[in-house]
Amino acid sequence: QVQLVESGGGLVQAGGSLRLSCTASRHTFTTVTMGWFRQAVGKDREFVAAESWRDNNIYYADSVKGRFTISRDNAKNTVYLQMNSLKPEDTAVYYCALAWSIYGSMWVRTWDKYDYRGQGTQVTVSS
Repeated sequence: QVQLVESGGGLVQAGGSLRLSCTASRHTFTTVTMGWFRQAVGKDREFVAAESWRDNNIYYADSVKGRFTISRDNAKNTVYLQMNSLKPEDTAVYYCALAWSIYGSMWVRTWDKYDYRGQGTQVTVSS
C-alpha cells in the first residue's frame, strides 16, 4: 500500500504562483509514473500533468502548458507541481496519483489507470 499526501494549496491572486507537493510513503518512487489531476466544483476531473519514468516523458494538459511544471525529487519521494501565472479557472481540488507501470500520452491522462491517489489539496485563484 502506498499513501500519497499533497500539500501546498491555498488562496492566491490571479497571476500568482503556488507549488504543490505530493510525498509518497514508499521508496519505490523512482520507477513509477506520477500524475496531477484537478476537479473544480461542478466539473469533471481533468488531467493536469504527468511524468512517466518508463518512457522518460512529461505530459501537460493544453490548458496549463507553459504555466505549470511537474518535477520530482526521488530522494524525498516527492513530486511537485509548480504553478505560475495562475488564473481563476485553475481553481480546483488538485490530486496527485501514482501508477506502477503506465506510460504513453493516452494512459497517463486517465485517472482510472493510476494505482494510488492522494486526498487532494484546494487551490483557489481570486480575480
